[in-house]
Amino acid sequence: MIVPVWQEAATIRDTLDHLQPLRSAGHEVIVVDGGSDDGTARLAQGQCDRVIQCGRGRAPQMNAGAQAAHGDVLLFLHADTRLPDSTLAALEQFNASRKAWGRFDVRLSGKRVLYRVIAWFMNQRSWLTGIATGDQALFVRRPVFEALRGFEELPLMEDVELSSRLRLVSRPFRITDPVVTDSRRWEQHGAWRTILLMWRLRWRYWRGDSPETLVALYQSDVRNARQS
Repeated sequence: MIVPVWQEAATIRDTLDHLQPLRSAGHEVIVVDGGSDDGTARLAQGQCDRVIQCGRGRAPQMNAGAQAAHGDVLLFLHADTRLPDSTLAALEQFNASRKAWGRFDVRLSGKRVLYRVIAWFMNQRSWLTGIATGDQALFVRRPVFEALRGFEELPLMEDVELSSRLRLVSRPFRITDPVVTDSRRWEQHGAWRTILLMWRLRWRYWRGDSPETLVALYQSDVRNARQS
């Protein structure tokens, strides 16, 4: 498992605590820190197999983690996402399949009914399109990842871009027992505002806008949300 992090001192121990049963079963956990200055890397020591320092950016961080990993299957996990207890059994089923890659369904941690609705639409969209996002804990066979040269080092949409290439190799293996992703982004910026922003970004990406333009749009919206 490859966990890209940046400024996660408040949560990194809890994140890695949840991964200790997988480590005990012999699975490697690599933390890739993007230059945090809050002690994230220090706090991760001892709770993972290796801490790597890398330039900030999820794509280069995940590529660095993949290069350092030894496993035949690479699983990319956001620091605010928790894997289900059934992960090992589900990945064994994936190993026995002919699929090149896969992803989990997702559930948001918030208790509001709206969050259940959002997650349902996210899962249905992913099932219909074969496109996945990082919140869904993508996993891919190492030879396929290496053949595709990993994540394109984009400032945004690197997960969508990779899964677009991966689905040309195979449809994703779907694990319906969901990962749980922290809903703090939705709570801080407003659920409906976040929904609209995500769809605007996705639409403009498919229309051909550059990742740099999308990052500027995202950062502008976040600033406006904080000020409102």
